[in-house]
Amino acid sequence: MEDKGKGSERWNGAISNLTEMSFNLESLQKLLLKKAVFVDEETFAKASLCSEQARTIKVLEQRVETLERELDAAITAAARVRSENDRLRQQKRLLNYMHKKLQKSRDTSIITNTNIDFHI
Repeated sequence: MEDKGKGSERWNGAISNLTEMSFNLESLQKLLLKKAVFVDEETFAKASLCSEQARTIKVLEQRVETLERELDAAITAAARVRSENDRLRQQKRLLNYMHKKLQKSRDTSIITNTNIDFHI
């Protein structure tokens, strides 16, 4: 008995859904008849082409924006690398200067030590 009740409920639900779909289709049909514009094939083809071109333009604009962001990031990275390179060159010059100074000091020290007279 319960199975018959459940089956009946399901049928009633299905009929209700079909009725609602019928009303929705009628509303859509009325809307299309009011708002639809009927054109010849040539006009439709031109409109389709314009629509496709508009979509293509939008995609290309998005790609350009992405490439601009990537370019900005690359420019920023290159500036950082140049700055680091300049810093390393300055350090290298400083180290070379210090090395020459130490070498000169060492050479002077060696010369001074060899000129010392030992008295016995």
